[in-house]
Amino acid sequence: MDTRRHFLKGVVAGGAAITAAAVAPPACARETHSRPAEALGLLYDATLCIGCKACVAACKEANNNPPEFSTEDRLWDTPLDTSGYTFNIIKMYRNGTMQTKDAEVNGFAFMKTSCMHCADPSCVSACPVSAMTKDPATGIVAYDPGACVGCRYCVVACPFGIPKYQYDSPTGKIGKCELCRHRYADGHYSACAEVCPTGATLYGRSTDLLLEAKRRIALKPGSVTRYPRGKIGGPDQSYEGPVGNYLQHVYGEKEFGGTQVLKLSAVTFAKVGMPDLPPKSSAATSETLQHSLYGGLVMPVVVLGALSFIAKRNVHDEDDESGTGKDKREK
Repeated sequence: MDTRRHFLKGVVAGGAAITAAAVAPPACARETHSRPAEALGLLYDATLCIGCKACVAACKEANNNPPEFSTEDRLWDTPLDTSGYTFNIIKMYRNGTMQTKDAEVNGFAFMKTSCMHCADPSCVSACPVSAMTKDPATGIVAYDPGACVGCRYCVVACPFGIPKYQYDSPTGKIGKCELCRHRYADGHYSACAEVCPTGATLYGRSTDLLLEAKRRIALKPGSVTRYPRGKIGGPDQSYEGPVGNYLQHVYGEKEFGGTQVLKLSAVTFAKVGMPDLPPKSSAATSETLQHSLYGGLVMPVVVLGALSFIAKRNVHDEDDESGTGKDKREK
């Protein structure tokens, strides 16, 4: 009995001593990561989108994804949102009579939903096994099913709700846009941009796309300009068209530390389904907190010391050397 009592006292004292020794200076909050210099991405211009959903079909075909049905007749692929098998979708904003495109009142507008390929992605930060990675050259946020353990931390961490779990998969997999990186070796690029008839989705380097976005919002609404299609720097497929009444905001330039998918709209981004996010990524904050708590094993030792203290408080009188606890029970 005496041995157990001394052991518990030693654990508590040792835990306190190790905790004091392990406490290190507080970790400094790291800066939010920026886009790589040659980062690749997309520019989506909602004023050019006609809602044809050719991008949705092309994405399905390029990624060998099965159709998903939301109607009783099950005749067409009709996904209502992104999923483990739908990486890209066009959603619609509706108001009142819906008479005017890109009008907030009595109008309608479209918005593309897919992976934003964040400069400082939360899914990569949250993944404990590096199944989610960010390419240091292209900035593409990629997924490795061979490394994935199905914990779904990435699903919870993403502020855009993009990584989705394939619940019917026997091995458990995540589905998300990877900018069709598997097609680059064949000279192709993102299928959604490759097939878009109006250039509403444009592929290229993020720096070039940002310049193009700022060029557009600086133009006078109603004037005429040339819109590139497909890929910036690729074959000239541009055409002339009227300038929309753009919001003076390039979504993704600063949101959440910046993203490689940029968006333009004439309707408030919150109304078309894009979250209002701060310029600092959550990964920068969460990693700083983790390093502060677990650096030098501070938190595990503190927890161990607390549990040991609780265990000591609950030791019965039978551990006393006098044995009076046993005598009391016998009476």
